[in-house]
Amino acid sequence: MALNQLSDVVQRCQAIKDENFSPEDFDIFLNSGRTCIEQGDSAQVLSILVDEKNKNLVRCMGWNLLGPVVKILLNKEDKNLPHCHAILSCLLEVCSPKELLLGFLEQVEEADSGSITETVTLLLKPLQTVLLRLGMKKASSVGMALSTLLAQLSRLPVPITKEQEEDDIFGLCCCCTALLQFVKPFVEEIKEVVKDNNRNIKDNELRVELLKFCMKCLSEPLLEVQLKDPDTLEKSPLRDFASEILMILSSIGESLPDLLSLNVQRRRKVPGFLEEEVRYPKESLACMSHLIFVDHIAVDIFPAVFSPVFVLQCNMEYIELLLSKTEESRLQKGLELYEKSLIRVEDNSLPVDLLELKTFFSVPQNLVKVMTLCPDQTLVKNERGMLKTSHHAGVEGYIIKNIKNQIDFSLKLGNGNEWFMGTNLLPLLRLVLCLPHGPETDLLQNMDRIMESLNLLRYLLLRDKEWENETGIWTELYKIEDTFLKPLRTGLNMSKAHYEAELKSTKENKKISSKDSKMSICSVTVGNENLPNMTPEMQLQVLESAIFTFDLIESVLVRIEEIIEAKERPPS
Repeated sequence: MALNQLSDVVQRCQAIKDENFSPEDFDIFLNSGRTCIEQGDSAQVLSILVDEKNKNLVRCMGWNLLGPVVKILLNKEDKNLPHCHAILSCLLEVCSPKELLLGFLEQVEEADSGSITETVTLLLKPLQTVLLRLGMKKASSVGMALSTLLAQLSRLPVPITKEQEEDDIFGLCCCCTALLQFVKPFVEEIKEVVKDNNRNIKDNELRVELLKFCMKCLSEPLLEVQLKDPDTLEKSPLRDFASEILMILSSIGESLPDLLSLNVQRRRKVPGFLEEEVRYPKESLACMSHLIFVDHIAVDIFPAVFSPVFVLQCNMEYIELLLSKTEESRLQKGLELYEKSLIRVEDNSLPVDLLELKTFFSVPQNLVKVMTLCPDQTLVKNERGMLKTSHHAGVEGYIIKNIKNQIDFSLKLGNGNEWFMGTNLLPLLRLVLCLPHGPETDLLQNMDRIMESLNLLRYLLLRDKEWENETGIWTELYKIEDTFLKPLRTGLNMSKAHYEAELKSTKENKKISSKDSKMSICSVTVGNENLPNMTPEMQLQVLESAIFTFDLIESVLVRIEEIIEAKERPPS
């Protein structure tokens, strides 16, 4: 039935001149042709398509048969495979390349998640052939094809382990490798233009499309990928893909050093119809920087003349961006890039004017947030490292405050996190609930840390009942009293007595000095250190402020002591 309908419409159309086929002819050809292919009559369909008398008909309508042909090829039905391959070759040769392009991209877009790899690898070569047929007018079509392909590739899971990359069950590695072959002739075309030193190379439309392709690949999938070291995985398709993307950038006239320093030179104007931020997305440049400095990709084409300080300055904006994200892959890359950028910088070599840059302030802040707000085992260990090495009461106080927030979140129903409860939490509490130098600790200098530690302890004693003891605080309490509360009480008593004596002495000196001069300058020694010269009124303010701070610390300490003394067990 379908074969008869197809034969009838073909015979009727052979007599039509100037390709003035009716909509009805189109519908009958499409439906009967599709049915014939699906029913296994592909040999008869092929004989019709290769008949020279039907060339005009095939040129106008043939591309509509792409769907059923591709379906047979994907299903790999042995009986019809040779004929369907021949049909596809015929369509590639005769049909309009613009219509074929739309037909192929439609097949790519309609691929379900389970057939993305097979569809992409099957259609890349025919799609490349169609694009090459477009000649000098292919740039926008190449861009549309690359965008469609990458959109589908973004749906494929990214391999995490060495075994997953080797097995490539979901086909991302296979698709990436095939994609490199797909863009190769277009890259070669632009390389020739670059060799000719064409002044308008920056505005070359095909070059711009390839640049957009590389930038998109850097942001996805490469920003998601943790590349394996060659010693771990000798043959890595994803590592090869990353290397080739950077090589393509270099081949089409992009300087990797210029791209790296783009954020430092933001004021320069880039010619072309795309704005700089669109042409060079910051996430893509961050990934490129990570590939170069952490994964050591393309090091042979990247000059080694840049100073470590300049590299750090260039990378800080990328580090800030990565550490501001919540995705684990981006946080990990941000930490790695920060480490590699810092490790080459010599101590005391950073110019002071760098501190005026926003990123040199925001990156440490983001780093603290990552270490305290991400409940990941590795990052919790880093948290402990920060408490041990920060040596800054403000930073330590911020960390302790966020530890409290994480514990509070974990204690809520359904949010349990083993790293912020019980035995896993205790080592962290021991680092927090202590005085750095026992009773001799400078309470004023460490005020932020001490107050946050006391607030954390007060919260734990009120929130975690003794008979529940989810955090382990009640088991640890006797140690905390010995290492934190008692030394703090001793330190407070000594500090208050010392400062009250100084306050009394300063008041007496003020009375004496006021007889001689209305604005006398005096000095006070506190803790074996001279306070800066100032008026008696200023000295009094400093001392009174210190005593107020001690009173504030003591008020929280007294409340904690009251909670411990008044602890009650539930009635039996």
